[in-house]
Amino acid sequence: MSRHLLGLRDLSVTQIQHLLDLAQSYADGERPAGILAGRTLMTLFYEPSTRTEISFELAAKRAGAEVVRCDVDRSSVKKGESFVDTVQTLEALGADAIVIRHPMAGAPTLASQLVRCAVINAGDGMHEHPTQGLLDLLTVSQRRERIAGLKVALVGDVLHSRVARSALWGFTKLGASLTLVGPPTLLPPLLPSSLFPLPSQVTMTSSLEEGLQDADVVMALRMQLERQQHGYVPSLAEYARYYAVTARTLAYARPDALLLHPGPMNLGVEITADAAYGARSVIQTQVANGVAVRLAVLLWALDIDEQREPPRSLRELGAERGNAGAREREVAEIPATRPLPVIASGASRSGGPRGDLMNNEIATGLRPSQ
Repeated sequence: MSRHLLGLRDLSVTQIQHLLDLAQSYADGERPAGILAGRTLMTLFYEPSTRTEISFELAAKRAGAEVVRCDVDRSSVKKGESFVDTVQTLEALGADAIVIRHPMAGAPTLASQLVRCAVINAGDGMHEHPTQGLLDLLTVSQRRERIAGLKVALVGDVLHSRVARSALWGFTKLGASLTLVGPPTLLPPLLPSSLFPLPSQVTMTSSLEEGLQDADVVMALRMQLERQQHGYVPSLAEYARYYAVTARTLAYARPDALLLHPGPMNLGVEITADAAYGARSVIQTQVANGVAVRLAVLLWALDIDEQREPPRSLRELGAERGNAGAREREVAEIPATRPLPVIASGASRSGGPRGDLMNNEIATGLRPSQ
């Protein structure tokens, strides 16, 4: 049975820790050759990506899966094909899992209601970026051997950041406290809302010095340059003057504090080169961990992780599964009442029957972002 990963908000602590443990085994060198033989992963990215898309492809290929990339700019989307039809077409062509990035919050959730195969959220609008959240947790736990009790500071454009939302839920569920730091215009409302619910362990400040005080982890968030036309800050130069994470401002944090950034970086805006490439930076470790995390997510989504029987190696298990060949697929209308385990977060599930969902391409209330 397939499972969907749509966000970290509704994952249990046990599920998050299981995914981190599985990812760590791959980061340590466990080779799952052949375990996904006969499976097909399709990627559907409506927004640009380097790290996320490539790491999903690498993870799937290393495990023996076939990978098909749907190039949206050269697909029937340009002829007017709807998101719903595109997703269902990919499933009809044999997808076992579809990895989706979309500018509208809730698009992967909509897809999960219309297909039998696994749906994995690779970032949807201002909602979440769950695999980024997992690799951030893995990177910190590797260096600190724990998450509980750590103080984490998220600095920058928190309001529009799906990375921040996944970090909020991931770190707080595992026992860390978070401080959101940024200009008042780029922080969420003081009162939690459906757009930006806040866990109880979260505080906010517009003082960089206060926010970084005694922080164990500092994460600089990408300043979304495409939003500056809306006047969230007077200018990028002024933002950088007060909120850029530099080698100097890192001195406010603990001496052994870790510096993270989800990428891509705007050097000289939210982060400077002396910090990004300095001794405290673990940014490239984050990138490397992306492959291990996304492999763990693929196995979890395809319900292969539960079949692992330590101390047998994944190579041995994969060899047994690899001879099975491609499974036959049934192309049929999906009943609206068909149960499917969904890990969802924040997006509305009230679309009703399939016809109602397709009246509005991405249902009313879904919010765009980059």
